[in-house]
Amino acid sequence: QVQLVESGGGLVQAGGSLRLSCAASGRTFSNYAMGWFRQAPGKEREFVAAISWSGSNTYYADSVKGRFTISRDNAKNTVCLQMISLKPEDTAVYYCAATLSTNWGSKYEYAYWGQGTQVTVSS
Repeated sequence: QVQLVESGGGLVQAGGSLRLSCAASGRTFSNYAMGWFRQAPGKEREFVAAISWSGSNTYYADSVKGRFTISRDNAKNTVCLQMISLKPEDTAVYYCAATLSTNWGSKYEYAYWGQGTQVTVSS
């Protein structure tokens, strides 16, 4: 089991920034690739970003590339998502998730999920 707890969400104006954090506990965190997903009301949960177990490889959805940065600290069992130049369409509940798969873009490949944190971007 891996337990994941997100934090750092909130209300921000368009063009602003937020930093989301995800704290992990349980099984060896560094074994897992980590991903961030988001889900807006009435929409499917979609991939945002992922990072390899070592942190050396990252992958982003086209919609956030250049604006969001994923990072991890295996010594602290945390993964972060730095978000800049936020847009109203970024409004969603953001989830972190853990996977042993290499298919990072698929939500079905993630075995463990946090409870989510709300990000609201006002125009």
